Amino acid sequence: MLSSGLRAAISAAPAAWTSRSMTTSGSDFYSGIPVFRGFDRLMDPTLYVPLPDDWTIGLADIVQSTKAIAEQRYKAVNMAGASVIASITNALEGREFPFVFGGDGASFAVGPGDLDRAREALAATAAWVQDDLDLAMRVALVPVAHVRAQGLDVRVARFAPSPNLSYAMFSGGGLGWAEVAMKRGEFTVAQAPAGTHPDLSGLSCRFEEIPSVRGLILSVLVVPTSTADASAFRRVIEDVIALVERSPDAGRPVPAGGPPLKWPPAGFDFEVRALGGGSLLARRVQVLGRTFVAYLLMRFGISAGGFVPQTYIRQLVENSDFRKYDDGLRMILDCTPELERALEQRLVAAASAGTIRYGLHRQDAAMMTCFTPSALRSDHVHFIDGARGGYASAATALKAMPV
Repeated sequence: MLSSGLRAAISAAPAAWTSRSMTTSGSDFYSGIPVFRGFDRLMDPTLYVPLPDDWTIGLADIVQSTKAIAEQRYKAVNMAGASVIASITNALEGREFPFVFGGDGASFAVGPGDLDRAREALAATAAWVQDDLDLAMRVALVPVAHVRAQGLDVRVARFAPSPNLSYAMFSGGGLGWAEVAMKRGEFTVAQAPAGTHPDLSGLSCRFEEIPSVRGLILSVLVVPTSTADASAFRRVIEDVIALVERSPDAGRPVPAGGPPLKWPPAGFDFEVRALGGGSLLARRVQVLGRTFVAYLLMRFGISAGGFVPQTYIRQLVENSDFRKYDDGLRMILDCTPELERALEQRLVAAASAGTIRYGLHRQDAAMMTCFTPSALRSDHVHFIDGARGGYASAATALKAMPV
C-alpha cells in the first residue's frame, strides 16, 4: 500500500485532465495525452493523467522466471515479455495504447472497446509461450475501477525518447497492486487451448548481444517503500536520473551504429516460432530467406523499396526503450564501475532512510528484442534488457530487501 504522502502526490494532476479522463474512455484517449521530452521531468505529477474508470489494466509475467534465468534462457524470457505487446498491438490493428515492457513480462491498459480483443490476444499469447517457449505465463485483466476502490490510482504519461514515438509511464500505485493481485491468482485470464497462436507479426530478436563499452551493463529497479514520503521518494529518483543524465560515464546501452548483426541471426529460432502457420521446415526456410536479405541490406547499406538502412539504424538507436517508470524506476545503463558505485551509494542511503527498496544487477552486455510492424515507418520499438539476467535478476535482488 502507498503512504499518505504518496497518495497525496498522485492526486496532483490538473482538475481538467482528471475530469476528462474519468469521462473519456474512447480508444483515442491515450493518443490525446500531451507528450513530454526530457527524462529528467519524469517525476512531475502534472504529466500524469488518470486512466478512465472503465479502462482495464492487462498484466503478464513469467512464472519462475528466476529459474529460467538461472538456466540462461534470457532470450526466451525477453521474447515472452515482448510477445505480449506485439500480440495486443496486432489485435488492436496498430492503435496506440499505453504499455510497458518489464523484461519477464509486460503491462498495458485498454479501453472498453478493445477489451475483448485484448483478452483473446492475452490468452493466445500465454498458450504460445507455453507451447513454443516452454515457459509458463500468467496473465490477468484488472478493472481500473477496482484499483481505485483500493484507494490507489492508475495514471499515465507519454515520454518521447525521440520524435518517432512515445512510451507510456505509469504512476499511482495501481499497477504495482494489480501485479500482486495477479500473483495471488486474482483476475486471471484463462490460457487459450494448446496450439493457439497469436498474431506476432513484427516480433523478432535478430541482433547479437551488445557488449558494454564503459565497463558494465547495469540493471536498475527502484520502488518506494510502503511508508515512503512522496517528496523524499521523488528526490531520490530525480537524484538518480541527474547522476546518469549529467555524467559522461553512463548512457544508453545501444551504440550509435546499432547492435552487432550476423547471419543466421542469434534469434533465428525464436522468430521461426513467432511466425506461426505452415510446417516448421517451411517457416525455417521463410525466415532464413528474409533474414538473409535483411542482413545483406544492413551489412552493405543497400537501400531498397523505400527502406534506408542508415535511417532505420538511427531510428532504432533513438527509439530504444532502456528507461521507464511503472510505479518505480527501471533502467538499463552502460556505465563505468565508478558511476555504478555512486548510484549505489545514493540508493543505499535512501534505503537506510526507509524511502526506497532497490535492486541492481551487473552484467557485461545488453540485448535487444524488436517489434517492427513496418521497417518503412519510424515508430518501430526496441526493448532493451541486460543479457545476463537483466530486470528479472534486479527484481530478485529487490525482493530480498526488507519490506
